Amino acid sequence: MEKQKISINAFRAQFPILKKTINDHLLIYLDNAATTQKPQSVIDTLCFYYQNINANVHRGNHQLSNFATCAFEQSRHIVKTFINARSEKQIIWTKGTTEGLNLLANSLGCQLTKGDEIIISSLEHHANIVPWQMLAKRTGIILKVIPLTEDQTIDMTCFEHLLTTKTKVVSISHVSNALGIINPVKKIIALSHAKGAQVIIDGAQAIAHLYVDVQALDCDYYVFSGHKIFAPTGIGVLYGKKHLLEALAPWQGGGEMINEVTFEETKYNQLPFKFEAGTPNISGAIALASAINFINSYDRQVLQENENKVMKFTENALQAIPEITIFARKQPKCGSISFSVAGEHHSDIAMMLDAQGIAVRSGRHCAMPLFQALNSKGSIRVSFAIYNTLDEAKSFINALNKIITLLKT
Repeated sequence: MEKQKISINAFRAQFPILKKTINDHLLIYLDNAATTQKPQSVIDTLCFYYQNINANVHRGNHQLSNFATCAFEQSRHIVKTFINARSEKQIIWTKGTTEGLNLLANSLGCQLTKGDEIIISSLEHHANIVPWQMLAKRTGIILKVIPLTEDQTIDMTCFEHLLTTKTKVVSISHVSNALGIINPVKKIIALSHAKGAQVIIDGAQAIAHLYVDVQALDCDYYVFSGHKIFAPTGIGVLYGKKHLLEALAPWQGGGEMINEVTFEETKYNQLPFKFEAGTPNISGAIALASAINFINSYDRQVLQENENKVMKFTENALQAIPEITIFARKQPKCGSISFSVAGEHHSDIAMMLDAQGIAVRSGRHCAMPLFQALNSKGSIRVSFAIYNTLDEAKSFINALNKIITLLKT
């Protein structure tokens, strides 16, 4: 595919919501770690589906069903290529990262017994904590947590001590949703495999910022959400190595995931359908493929360089403000910067920014144990996408400086 030449203004024009005004200010959207905005092509794809090919997939004998099935399965192929999986059979549709992790906690959990160990880190989102806690209560498995170093990164020395032959699963975020830290997942995967453990990577925050090659990573499972990468909410992907997926029991029963059903016994369908019970989010899957095609039509490296430039400027500008403390300040990050303002509540800062049309996130970012470890009540998080500009970053810094000055008077 020939890449389109990039003008940032022309690129931004593809996202209708970025023309919106909030409180009489042009929207500056810096909450992309929560969800990204959607280009017109993705919005059009959703409309086209419902206006032209709306039908259920795989089981219909009419043309609409055939059209929908073809588009649905072509979308699986596009995702497979995007993350460099070997086969479409390794691509399981989910509602998002959270459902992918819950699926694994339930299905992989069936293979675990009392005394087996699972390792997660202190940086994890609740979606990569709670399902394992629930599994531990049901089965008696042991959940271990990698602590942080003084510089607020995963303590790899401690991880190697926690890792034993009893470790069956290591589940780690590729990028921290709360702090933006890029974790050394390739090393974590290699060390875990040496002990015979399977590795799950939560890619929710990485998928829009890093090139993800599941074969190069050699992860056993990789999960992500479409809405973090310009697609609609309610659609996500679970990738798994084929032999591992084949060994897992399905976690939901119903239509599509079966091959033959009697009252005495059910024979399950082949991959990937074994894990896709019921009517799937057809439009969401097709729109996710549209989002990927949209990204791939541009030079991703140029887009990423622009985003990195905006993020670097913002972090440097924040460091120059005496009242601000940046979390994991010296660590390699992508997508997000989290900080606090001395003597001020994070929610107050966020609301005052919103009054100027600037959308950021405040709180503990679905990572309460992390902020307990940091001895913090929360942070302000600014998170970036490829449509953000230096002018927006400058406006944010100017607004923040004015707020801090106002609060000091």
